[in-house]
Amino acid sequence: MGLALAGAALLTVAVLLPSRAEAQFGIRGGPVGVARFAVGHVLGLSRLRHSRMAVRGSRYRSAALRSQDPRGAERDQRANPYVIRAALTAQAALSGWHGGRRPQGWWRHPDGSYGWVGPVFWPFAHDDLTNAIILGDSTSLSLYGYGDIYAAIFAPYAATELAAYTGPQGRRARKVPSAETLCDASDTGGLPVERIASTVQPNELQRTALDDLASAWNAARDTIRAACPAQVPAAASERLGLMRERLEAMIKATDEVAQPLSKFVGLLSDDQKARLNALANERRAALAAVQRKDAPKDAQAAAACKPDYDPRYDEKAQRQYEQLLQQQWPADDIATTLKLDEVARARFEVLQDTTLRTMETLSACPTEAAATPQARLAAAKARLETMLQAVGGISDAFADFEADLSDEQKAAFEAIGPKRGA
Repeated sequence: MGLALAGAALLTVAVLLPSRAEAQFGIRGGPVGVARFAVGHVLGLSRLRHSRMAVRGSRYRSAALRSQDPRGAERDQRANPYVIRAALTAQAALSGWHGGRRPQGWWRHPDGSYGWVGPVFWPFAHDDLTNAIILGDSTSLSLYGYGDIYAAIFAPYAATELAAYTGPQGRRARKVPSAETLCDASDTGGLPVERIASTVQPNELQRTALDDLASAWNAARDTIRAACPAQVPAAASERLGLMRERLEAMIKATDEVAQPLSKFVGLLSDDQKARLNALANERRAALAAVQRKDAPKDAQAAAACKPDYDPRYDEKAQRQYEQLLQQQWPADDIATTLKLDEVARARFEVLQDTTLRTMETLSACPTEAAATPQARLAAAKARLETMLQAVGGISDAFADFEADLSDEQKAAFEAIGPKRGA
């Protein structure tokens, strides 16, 4: 059984990293790290398939680009929210990248969405928090981690491609939304007030508390929007800084809604609380129905997420792991291109190891949703704080690495990411 699971996990990685151009996600930290990384992709395979169809389908693509509103199509209950979300983010993420000529992107999430869209990190931040806290669906929240940090260090976009997001560029302006437009369009849903009201049937006092919660939710959305970039980041240190600002804003947003959420839920009867929590149960049931078609893969993924799963006994898997590792961080290429001395190379290895360790701390393996909105809010905040701490440590390691680099060496380093994605 262990051998089969190991083979399945590594096969998944091999499928999702078919070439050097897409083999940017580092896989290190021991065989268990490989398995956990692969599991995150296994869990999203069914949604990824639908997302790819959405990106390639002109009906979804044109509708998303016309409205620039990822939630508009979700009003149709027949629409798959993952499809609509992927349609918008993929178009925006790829429109500047190589002039929109590439159908995919190596920094894509397993559900088809993107952690980086041009200069914007976490475009659906507010909606992801809403889904995690109110609807008990932390899928998107759990997918943010190592891959996005890697994309901050080795940006997929060249400077000329990022420029497409800074303002009108003639005819291309119709295809490439500005960073500000993307930030404004990506988080439009807010708190599902009427859905909550119809579910719990609040009295007058409870309805007032719900309206106060909705106001706090909108204020939290504005807090996150304010962390959108005013300028396009030109260097890895600036991109890591943007990640920190965005994560700090999201953490602040959770603090802004904590008290009003606790007050509203505290006014509910036990029966009303049960009905409110049923929204999360309905969401999980809907997701399970979508994933049921891939039950064998999901079963393997669930088994591989168990603490006792370890593929070390498969020698072939170990060899594949070593080969995949060589495709990831271009350490030798960087050392040669930048002409790093022993000190600089040692600092780079510290940066590499520090970043790769986040695969353990930011595992994409799912966790069971907490029973109450307050507990789910606490869990979401804890996840964000863990990621913020990881990005802070990586920022420090990167600052040490580039401290003694010349301007020419820094420019050569910045060219690594776009060159590998060409």
